[in-house]
Amino acid sequence: MTNTANTPPDSALLDTALQMVDVWNRLSTQKQALLLKRFGTQENALAALVTTQLLKPAEH
Repeated sequence: MTNTANTPPDSALLDTALQMVDVWNRLSTQKQALLLKRFGTQENALAALVTTQLLKPAEH
């Protein structure tokens, strides 16, 4: 049995994925290449970017 209480709706997942693709597309090709070299895949690079943004202190 799957616990769906903490699972976001499909639309939220789709929105998040689209935002991640948008972030990737706004990066320069040099930054994309650097991230791919460091993290191996686009998915890993995006996960690292998102994590970095989530852990970054809020600017006041």
